[in-house]
Amino acid sequence: MTIDSLDPYALGSFWAEALGQPLHDDDHPGDPEALIEGAGLLFVTVPEAKTGKNRLHFDLQPQDRTRDEEVTRLLGIGAVLVDDRRREDGTGWVVLADIEGNEFCVERSKAEREA
Repeated sequence: MTIDSLDPYALGSFWAEALGQPLHDDDHPGDPEALIEGAGLLFVTVPEAKTGKNRLHFDLQPQDRTRDEEVTRLLGIGAVLVDDRRREDGTGWVVLADIEGNEFCVERSKAEREA
């Protein structure tokens, strides 16, 4: 999957941290593209910033954290809260945006869904 970006290295670094997978060894600040090979994500330079709602977004399901712990972690690495859809019964999700404004959701973990 290819993702347009103003700064591929910075955006790729955010997603590498979010997904726990490294950027390719050949990627450096200022490069026109950055790759998270294990996730199949290529970030490429475009001249314009994101405008409007995403037509495609990621739904993240944490493996070894709760949804709420994952939201806190992602906010700590630069994500921004867009919409909180958590419900009192523990269901729901949280909509965040990455450092360039691309929205994504954080759902409950498998363990939370099974409980």
